[in-house]
Amino acid sequence: MNNVRVRFAPSPTGDLHIGGVRTALFNYLFAKHLGGTFVLRIEDTDELRSTDASTQVIIDALKWLKLDWGEGPGNEPEKYAPYYQMKRKNLGIYQKYIDELLKKDLAYPCYCTPEEVEQMRKLAQLHKKPPKYDGHCSHLSLEQRQEWEKQGRKPVIRFRMPKDGKMILEDIIRGKVEFDNALLDDFVIAKANGVPTYNFACVIDDHLMDMTHIIRGDDHVSNTPRQLHLFKAFGWDFPKFAHTAMIMGSDGARLSKRHGHTSVLDYQKEGYLPEALLNYLALLGWSTTDSQQIFTMKELEEKFSLEGCGSSSSTFDPAKLIWLNGEKIRSKSIDEIYALFMDWLKYTNNEKIIDGWDKEILKKAMELEHDKIKLLSEIPNLVDFFFVKEVDYKEEAVQKVFLSDKSKDSAKIIINECDEKLENQDFSAAALEQFARNLAEQKGLKTGQVFHPIRVALSGRTQGPSLFHLMELLGKTETVRRIKTAKERFFK
Repeated sequence: MNNVRVRFAPSPTGDLHIGGVRTALFNYLFAKHLGGTFVLRIEDTDELRSTDASTQVIIDALKWLKLDWGEGPGNEPEKYAPYYQMKRKNLGIYQKYIDELLKKDLAYPCYCTPEEVEQMRKLAQLHKKPPKYDGHCSHLSLEQRQEWEKQGRKPVIRFRMPKDGKMILEDIIRGKVEFDNALLDDFVIAKANGVPTYNFACVIDDHLMDMTHIIRGDDHVSNTPRQLHLFKAFGWDFPKFAHTAMIMGSDGARLSKRHGHTSVLDYQKEGYLPEALLNYLALLGWSTTDSQQIFTMKELEEKFSLEGCGSSSSTFDPAKLIWLNGEKIRSKSIDEIYALFMDWLKYTNNEKIIDGWDKEILKKAMELEHDKIKLLSEIPNLVDFFFVKEVDYKEEAVQKVFLSDKSKDSAKIIINECDEKLENQDFSAAALEQFARNLAEQKGLKTGQVFHPIRVALSGRTQGPSLFHLMELLGKTETVRRIKTAKERFFK
């Protein structure tokens, strides 16, 4: 196992989604655990949908997640380069093996149009047979082929599948899986323009790049017998396969946009930490014997194994992900959170949000709210009231604390008392708390009847950090100014 080589091989046809990230993560952790090599290969043979922009999204997402590839774009050892399939196609790498199969009569040109193939499948269904290509071109004579070419038809190349027997997959996660060869058709390995298909190109590359294990989602199980037949046709050893179970939404359907964010970079924009997202995804389909939930990346690398992966689908729970993100934030120092927040502002082009904010006060405000921060994106709304000239009084807070029949009289008393006495008060948090408790006792009020009016006057809200640390951070001058403003506005 010292020479383990695994790959993450996405198609750059859109955003990198959650399922793809988990596949990348499991490959990365498997390689790290065994001291192997994690390879990034871009499978861009879908010429109509593959884009450079999507390739860059994949690269940016993996860099944000710190899933660093040992080989791939930007680090391409000559022995295995290039790591883009279309570049490999242009070098003639695939054509060599297509020609070999044609020469051995293990492949053949097919001149059937897509419409004709579709008709074959419909006819097979009518006769209650597997809906597949019927091998119409599998035994054409040279003259028949020439006739088709005179008519301008350009052939695809099909692999000649055995018509009986079984192909057996020994899957590390799913166990023994059997495929009846009679149910499989002669599949296309090269399109009419010479571009190899997915099933062909990945086999050639997995062999030439010395892949020892193929770890991927179980939506690829149906591709596996075709790929195994190709390995067998060339006389190559099979890599070991491990197909991970699907990630589902809460409704039991395959995870999609209707369940929330699926693109990884959406989570970056939302203010998640990469290590939280990776920790959570590791729990979808893998577990330790002691059911540990929170891991550092080092712990994941040390403990991950394919034997810990289950064959049952996992349900994506956004609430658990947010909880885990909060746990990761709480494990960090304020300086670390501050640096991450600055990076987030820059990434989302939101640096203007904190224009004019005193950075040291910001750090102290973040420290007061440390236990409440679940997402980096929540920080501005949690602390912005420290930096405003005019308090934004929330309607619900005003109605509940200042204006309701139950509280308006006591609120007026407290605001008036604070206006009169805070000027001469020691402004340490401990002294301020004692002042408030004494005030409650003197006026025969509950502590909440004292604390709540002060909080709303200073922040406009009923929730927030420790009231007395809030007052200490605001300082005497600003606290008194806000008390006077609240008195003028609500208690004339």
